[in-house]
Amino acid sequence: MKIALITENSQAAKNELIFNTLKTVVEPLGHEVFNYGMYSAEDPNSLTYVQNGILAAILLNSGAVDFVVTGCGTGEGAMLACNSFPGVICGHVQDPTDAFLFGQINNGNAIAIPYAKGFGWGAELNLGYMFEKLFTGERGEGYPAERAVPIKRNKLILDAVKKVTYRNLVDIMADLDQDLLKGAVSGEKFQEYFFANCQDETIAAAVRKVLA
Repeated sequence: MKIALITENSQAAKNELIFNTLKTVVEPLGHEVFNYGMYSAEDPNSLTYVQNGILAAILLNSGAVDFVVTGCGTGEGAMLACNSFPGVICGHVQDPTDAFLFGQINNGNAIAIPYAKGFGWGAELNLGYMFEKLFTGERGEGYPAERAVPIKRNKLILDAVKKVTYRNLVDIMADLDQDLLKGAVSGEKFQEYFFANCQDETIAAAVRKVLA
C-alpha cells in the first residue's frame, strides 16, 4: 500500500515526528510512505487544511496513493475538506480504538488526526498505536464479528451513494480557485512522487495544466 502524509500549516512543525512514527510502524508491514509536506513550519509552500483535502483527492482519485494520513489542530477541518471531494472517505481518528473501528467498519481511504487538541505527553506513542491498529492486517472485515455482513453491505451502499452525489474530480479542479489549487500541488516533492505513481492520465494532464 502507498500511504501519503499531508500536514497543514498550523501543525507543520510536527511533520517529522508524524512521518518517522508512521514509517516505523508501516514499513515493516510492507507499506510505502510518501511525505507530501509541509515539511516544517518554515516550509515556503504553505498548505491550509482545505488544500490538504484538494491534495488528498488528487492523490487518491489518480491512484498515486492508496491511503492518506492528514489532520489539523482539531482534525475536524481536514476531515471535512477531504470529504468534500469524490473518491475520498475520511474518518476523524484520535486514538487506537478509532483507528481500528474506522478501518474495520468504514474502511475508508483517509484519516484526519487532531495534532493540537490532546496532543501532549506520549503523543508519539498514541500515534504509533493508531497506525498499528489501522494498517496491520486486512481492513474492512467488519466489527463486531456478528455484524460483519451488514457492515460490509453498508460500506458498499456508501460507495454507491458517493458516486451519485459527487461530480468528476477534473471538472471540480477546473472550477476551483486556481491559485488555491496550484498551492496544493506545489510542494517540494509533489511532482517527483505524484507523476511517478499516478495511474490516471486525465488527472495527470489536469495537474500539469495547473503547474504550467
